[in-house]
Amino acid sequence: MAQGGEFECGSYHTSGFRRKNIFYDKNLLAKTPLKHKSKCVKGCQPFKGWQPCAGRLQVQRLVNLLKKSYLGYMPVPQKYLADFEEGCIYHIYNRTNNKEKLFLSDDNRSFFLKRYKEILSPFTDTYCWCLLPNHFHLLIKVKSEDTIITYLQSKPKAELTITEKKFLAQRVVQRVANLSKVGNPGQQSAGSKVGNPDQQSVITLSQLLEQTFKRFFQSYALAFNKQHSRQGNLFYKPFKRVLIEKDTQFTMAIIYIHANAAKHKLVKDFTTYAWSSWHSIISNQPTLLLRDELIDWFGNVEIIIKIHKEQAEYYYDCDVAIED
Repeated sequence: MAQGGEFECGSYHTSGFRRKNIFYDKNLLAKTPLKHKSKCVKGCQPFKGWQPCAGRLQVQRLVNLLKKSYLGYMPVPQKYLADFEEGCIYHIYNRTNNKEKLFLSDDNRSFFLKRYKEILSPFTDTYCWCLLPNHFHLLIKVKSEDTIITYLQSKPKAELTITEKKFLAQRVVQRVANLSKVGNPGQQSAGSKVGNPDQQSVITLSQLLEQTFKRFFQSYALAFNKQHSRQGNLFYKPFKRVLIEKDTQFTMAIIYIHANAAKHKLVKDFTTYAWSSWHSIISNQPTLLLRDELIDWFGNVEIIIKIHKEQAEYYYDCDVAIED
């Protein structure tokens, strides 16, 4: 605090976290307009919303807390919240809150992959993956809606989630309605009437996939928290996904994901990193990955290895990259 009631205004010279003359506390739970009639020693014109300093060190600590909390509530660009559609390919990314450790042991990593296989493999196919200390990357393709419906119909009803039950029931009704239209083209089905509650609350395939991913994250987080005596959310929300729309993006995403450990300087040579799909792609061991599609895409395994090693560094910042 300067002498004579003067101070340096934190809003411009230190914090930069003034929004519409509202100062946000560190928990972002209260909004309190702060007023004063003092003069800033920097010569700024007085305005509502300045936060007087009690000293540079104290203010800087508060700014750091604010920045961490504020950025956690920043809206995610729509590019990273693509809707899921059958047959489409997506780059999936998620990290932990505050960039904590996602894995504390190889057992954690193995359990993560095990739960991913159990929960998501009926809905998606996987091209490649990479597990990093505080985040992960996946390249997936959504299975056809018919394949997903067949899987859900094969599950015991008691094991279906609420979202799965609604999705399945609505698709069955829709199929019956479509069949009835074939026999009676002029007849309007009950589900197509305006104001019908079932019509207004349709569960889309995208919503089903989102909930399935969330269930996977929750499953891993619960086990992780229990094992390590931890509480609270583990994963950042919402998880990010980018639609792969071009052939070049597909190639970029594969190389980017496999080379991610080297990008983050965990290893010098990404081919030595244990926790990625690279080793499965270039081997002959059984795998659930879409390995044959990748080999056909590049031409053969030798070309896969050659292109990865030659171009990995060029794709650290490609247009399908997701990092934060």
